[in-house]
Amino acid sequence: MSGVSAGAPAFGVAMAAVLATAAAAGMTLVHPVLGSALAVAVAAAVFIVTRPLRGLLLFCMLAPALPWMKIGAPLPVPEALLGLTWVGVFVQWLAGRLPAWPDGPTERAMRRFMLWSIVPLVAGQFMPQGDGNGPVNWVRWLLNLSPVFLVPLLVRDTRTRDRLMLCLLLGFAVLLLISLGFFVRGRDARLMIPFLAALHYAHPEVIQDIFSADYTRMASPWVHPNSTGGALLLAAPLGLFYAGMHRGWRRALGAFVFVGSAAGIVFCGSRGALLCLGLFVVWLAWRRTPYAGRGLVLATLLAVAFLAVYPPAQQRFASLFSGKDVSTGVRFDEYAHFPQNALRYPLGLGFKAETPASSPETGVYGISNLWLNHWFKLGLPGMLLFIAVTLAWWREVRLAGRFTRIGPDNAMRIATTGTVLAALATGFIDHYFSFTQVLIALFWLILAMGLVEARTRPAEAASLPVSFRVSRP
Repeated sequence: MSGVSAGAPAFGVAMAAVLATAAAAGMTLVHPVLGSALAVAVAAAVFIVTRPLRGLLLFCMLAPALPWMKIGAPLPVPEALLGLTWVGVFVQWLAGRLPAWPDGPTERAMRRFMLWSIVPLVAGQFMPQGDGNGPVNWVRWLLNLSPVFLVPLLVRDTRTRDRLMLCLLLGFAVLLLISLGFFVRGRDARLMIPFLAALHYAHPEVIQDIFSADYTRMASPWVHPNSTGGALLLAAPLGLFYAGMHRGWRRALGAFVFVGSAAGIVFCGSRGALLCLGLFVVWLAWRRTPYAGRGLVLATLLAVAFLAVYPPAQQRFASLFSGKDVSTGVRFDEYAHFPQNALRYPLGLGFKAETPASSPETGVYGISNLWLNHWFKLGLPGMLLFIAVTLAWWREVRLAGRFTRIGPDNAMRIATTGTVLAALATGFIDHYFSFTQVLIALFWLILAMGLVEARTRPAEAASLPVSFRVSRP
């Protein structure tokens, strides 16, 4: 277990007794079916609150696969799990069992980033645009940033780090089974609509529009093909290195996540994710990672072969060089209109209104850029503070020299660092790692995992006496 708790503290036991009593009273006062559901919810809450690490592990399994599933709650289940995990951390703090609060350079930069967000939150409430609940959206956004603090708090030994990574890869594997399963079944994204409706996804009319716009692109529980590509981009590097460091079923799991994610990125037609996955492999080859050069050649040959036999991929690839490509044209319009947006909202759009989807017909433009979207939502100081967080992270995790020797002590550090770099690279052509709920939680989770690896593992890869082929017992 982590260093948080060896057993349920007395305060946690008392809280569990109170919640159980409330559930029993509820079962006698409401309909039996509702009472049973309440009892299950209370049991799940007690399960997580008494051991908050459980909530983080469950989040890692559910968030990649079913990010916006709702079960009788206003929040998606993954976000509710993060909230319950923080309740458990608060219980541990009251019981005097909370470890030292993480106070590294990255966490300090993140606190400043969060603190500034109060300014655009307040400013946005006085704007006529938008009918959302600004404070609720702001709290949800903070909740999605919170893995930066949760991971150092709860993941404090090698065994727990391994469990966290395993749960995360299992979640991505389930995502691939769902997405590829529907794709193989009919190659029609609309086939997934009833499945998502059964999971109580919000805004079914938007899902219908997105899946109908180009039904040949692979559907997934992330709904938008670009968000699907972003999620799979987070999965592929982790799966690659996990497979390289293990044997047996764990190696099979990592290989499936890597190969399935690469194929899924192609099938969903996310050109940005595909480009940045290629940049990740180039980065490995540049740092002299074993087999990376051969992998780059093999990947190029497979890509050419795939383009030769799969017409939808040919069309998406050809659109890169077409002057009539709609999405490319909209992106140029977004950059042309961004100065106007920046002047209109000097303190940021805030949280009451969503960043608008670009619509040339109505003259409304968002911005498909990770950093400029932070400027749009949080003002120029917000973008600069976001950059400060990523720079603080980079100074802590970067590895000097070549990756000529890779073993258990640096493999996942390289994997997590490369994953975040690839995600940041997509920011030049899209914005989904800025304010897309749950997806940004996975981004910050992996970033925090890299921090933990950097702070607990040897600093230099060159000092390792093992090769990439070594396997963890």
